[in-house]
Amino acid sequence: MTARITISPADYPESPLAQALKQPLLLGLFLPIQSSGWSPSTLPRSTDWTFEYNKALTLKAEELGFDLAFGLAQWIGKDGYGGELKYREQAIDPFVTVAALSSVTKRIILISTIHILYGPWHPLHLAKFAATLDHISGGRFGINMVTGYAPREPKMFGTTQIEHDARYARAAEFIGIVERLWASSENVTIDGEFWKLEEAYVSPRPRYGRPILVNATGSPAGFDYAAQHSDLVFITSPAGAEIEAALAALPDHVANLKARAKAAGREVRAIINPMIVCRPTEQEAKAYHAAILAHADTGAVQGFLAHHAAGDSQAWKNHKGEHRVLGGNIQIIGSPEQVADKLIRLKKAGIDGVQLAFFDFKPDLDFFGEAVLPLLKQAGLRICSPHDRNGGCPC
Repeated sequence: MTARITISPADYPESPLAQALKQPLLLGLFLPIQSSGWSPSTLPRSTDWTFEYNKALTLKAEELGFDLAFGLAQWIGKDGYGGELKYREQAIDPFVTVAALSSVTKRIILISTIHILYGPWHPLHLAKFAATLDHISGGRFGINMVTGYAPREPKMFGTTQIEHDARYARAAEFIGIVERLWASSENVTIDGEFWKLEEAYVSPRPRYGRPILVNATGSPAGFDYAAQHSDLVFITSPAGAEIEAALAALPDHVANLKARAKAAGREVRAIINPMIVCRPTEQEAKAYHAAILAHADTGAVQGFLAHHAAGDSQAWKNHKGEHRVLGGNIQIIGSPEQVADKLIRLKKAGIDGVQLAFFDFKPDLDFFGEAVLPLLKQAGLRICSPHDRNGGCPC
């Protein structure tokens, strides 16, 4: 096999990714395409897994000037993670969802999580499908590659779990083949260890070299994969969900990731998933948080924790069970000024972007746009653009 293709959409100044990277802090929305979103709490809310709800959220995020929208991928059985909620039993597929969203949005980048090692995926399939979505979206499509940490998921496809680091070795071959297909103007023949192709070809060619590549990881093997392939790296806090502990631990964690990329002759950006609980005052935000916790679906929380404990993820080692009621990788709770301050400190800790989640997505996103986004602009973390129609813009 010839050398890996290193071109990135970020190398094209006119690409959607390059335009988004002009922002000092990338803003993304982690769509709730699964029932109960990130929070196994029975407190009443509007959050819904349906396409129409998520389409409305994505269009609102685009209106506010957000750069990214993500969807997670999961393979889960009847009753989901259990409890009264049957937590996450209902979930629409992120790949299909993103494809549909690409036709109703104009600027926001759309990222689909895909378990590339499950089932009958072949690199040629993904290369063709992704190139098509890249064409439809005008270069706004990206793949969040995950290898799967839970042993029960591959069993649904009639296979068994592959050892952690071996999964990344296999994923590197998979994505390396896909990159070759995107880059080649001729038929491609590859005799790999895990996949083979003979006289394969992909059209249309991606508009900006290739679609955007993302991976979610916290392990050395995952960091090495990211250094070689990814544009954006979805990291977790090695110190758990509590924000102050995370802020203390993240600088070294992010520096390690970026040093590996630099050694490979590349640059990556680190993004993280804060759960935002924001109200006009700190007291109101804490009361909102307390109400969420008071309505915890204990059965769902226990089911989710058991699922995670059975896997081999290295990214969530110091996360505590009590934080799963609200969810998110890190949790930011407070007034608009306090939330903005924590986001500013995340930037100073080396974080390049945040993929936000909320308990009650529609009203909470609206309030974030009204109350927090103007503060981020005042702090210089968000730059106004012609696309930004947020009434709080101070420019």
